[in-house]
Amino acid sequence: MEHCIALYLDNQLRLIECEEIAKGTINQASIYPRELLKSALVHHASAVILAHNHPSGIREPSQADLHLTRHLKQALQLVDIRLLDHLIITANHATSLAERSQI
Repeated sequence: MEHCIALYLDNQLRLIECEEIAKGTINQASIYPRELLKSALVHHASAVILAHNHPSGIREPSQADLHLTRHLKQALQLVDIRLLDHLIITANHATSLAERSQI
């Protein structure tokens, strides 16, 4: 089952809160920009890091992952919150979209 978490960070990039924002099926978890924005604002976050698992073991981001990341980044930018990274976690690897310049 896919799970997605958000790490909410302050101005000094210190962790404010870690929260599960979506739980899905074996190959998909729906993340709604409105809910992410609402949580980020409630926590007074200045930045967010997203992470979700790929139960399939495939460490490459899907086109849907990349599209969602761009969409969430744009939504967060509207309220001056930075999306620092989106991590894809498998049993043996983690892929950083920021390291791959895909954010």
